[in-house]
Amino acid sequence: QNPLTLESVKQLIADGNKEELQKCFGARMEFGTAGLRAAMGAGISHMNDLTIIQTTQGFCRYLEKQFSDLKQRGVVISFDARAHPPSGGNSRRFARLAATTFITQGIPVYLFSDITPTPFVPYTVLHLKLCAGIMITASHNPKQDNGYKVYWDNGAQITSPHDKGISQAIEENLEPWPQAWDDSLLHGSPLLHDPSASISKSYFEDLKKYCFHRSVNRETKVKFVHTSVHGVGHNFVQSAFKAFDLAPPEAVPEQKDPDPEFPTVKYPNPEEGKGVLTLSFALADKTKAKIVLANDPDADRLAVAEKQDSGEWRVFSGNELGALLGWWLFTSWKEKNQDHSALKDIYMLSSTVSSKILRAIALKEGFHFEETLTGFKWMGNRARQLIDQGKNVLFAFEEAIGYMCCPFVLDKDGVSAAVISAELASYLATKNLTLSQQLKAIYVEYGYHITKASYFICHDQGTIKKLFENLRNYDGKNNYPKTCGRFAISGIRDLTTGYDDSQPDKKAILPTSKSSQMITFTFANGGVASMRTSGTEPKIKYYSELCAPPGNSDPEQLKKELNELVSAIEEHFFQPQKYNLQPKAE
Repeated sequence: QNPLTLESVKQLIADGNKEELQKCFGARMEFGTAGLRAAMGAGISHMNDLTIIQTTQGFCRYLEKQFSDLKQRGVVISFDARAHPPSGGNSRRFARLAATTFITQGIPVYLFSDITPTPFVPYTVLHLKLCAGIMITASHNPKQDNGYKVYWDNGAQITSPHDKGISQAIEENLEPWPQAWDDSLLHGSPLLHDPSASISKSYFEDLKKYCFHRSVNRETKVKFVHTSVHGVGHNFVQSAFKAFDLAPPEAVPEQKDPDPEFPTVKYPNPEEGKGVLTLSFALADKTKAKIVLANDPDADRLAVAEKQDSGEWRVFSGNELGALLGWWLFTSWKEKNQDHSALKDIYMLSSTVSSKILRAIALKEGFHFEETLTGFKWMGNRARQLIDQGKNVLFAFEEAIGYMCCPFVLDKDGVSAAVISAELASYLATKNLTLSQQLKAIYVEYGYHITKASYFICHDQGTIKKLFENLRNYDGKNNYPKTCGRFAISGIRDLTTGYDDSQPDKKAILPTSKSSQMITFTFANGGVASMRTSGTEPKIKYYSELCAPPGNSDPEQLKKELNELVSAIEEHFFQPQKYNLQPKAE
């Protein structure tokens, strides 16, 4: 019933454009553990009014089966600022259609009246004890994309087999229910609640518990610049600074208001480094600010940059900021808790492709560290299990600039990470230290952990499969490689097949997934490298790390060794010429 998508399909038929019709209607978007993510437009392969209605109908039926008290508890729905004028799709409209679906079935809906960061959805699920949460966002994807992200009643993203169950329920409920299109039902419905004001208030109250140096914050001379990269973050980060008694950061004026066109950046992804931060650096230089904080458009990730004495800007990698925040949250906890018997209940988590720096800190300090599969759904669910056992999860992070600093959100949260990073920088300044100097001190104390990650673009699933099968049958049948160029391989873990030669029974401990590719190589020189496919983008990613024991190591020598190892992996394992892979655009 959307006139714009209807018109575009009629036009394709009139033009006899079979290829484009095949793209739109050939296959339904797959509902995975990350929910949906696709371009907005016509057809069942895209995000549009109809596919949102169908998805929500399936999700609704699945929830009814899982929760006998769904009609008492209800669900929360929020959205970012994405919009696609050609197809009339936008996040707010999708959220309203999803809310309508639940309300027609007598299920209470807590629908935010305006844009929020993604972490507000898992926060609300826990705070109001709801059955589920939906966030309409495509995070930092290109502007034409949108997504549908789902949280369970434990406050974490869904894991298998829920995705399969929801998928099946969607297939069984494709025809829109009688009032599906009528979002005017929302006006004045006793089942519709707007949690915006009360949730905002309680979120920032909860956040205050993670402010450890209020007096330092009041006095600090450290200046910050913040960019929300045309997304939702601006107001929320301003409020977070207020909650910590920090002077508000200077906002990049061209990027502070939501704009679905993302006009000032090629990709709205702070992970892409300096290109996204050009305007931030210019403003920082003008206002004499030393630190830039950048959120992605749905404010669940954070990049941090610091001006060096040389005048250069240093953008910290996700692993480097993970080291700083992990060190800071543990140090702050230790200052408040002199009783060391409590250490046995302290946990930190990171994903298996992230730096092992937390493991080194945990070993030396005596708390627990665990690694999970890639993605915050794993860390969120594991954190939940640990909390339910009475443990204290201080911190979790992934190298893709995602940080969980406060366990009242069991997902990455760029708002809390931004203000906690600001307090860390303010505190260090009182000791005449910069973030870079503190990072170096962490590496000297716990051992250097040098990381390098990148990716190749490959749009063809068949090619990707061939590349990985080649690694599994490297010198004939069923033999993994024993060397990579001049580097000897000492261990192999394949989480696609479940093989791990470091285990006595050769079986991997982490769960395996046949549907995604992931192989980790351990090298005789102490290097570790993983190659994996991305769940949301047409990329084959790699992650590499060299870990040195504490003491005097030469970081430049380690960097050189790691660069040589990475070059060997690119040349021998990726073989970009043979497989026609596009390198990451610098």
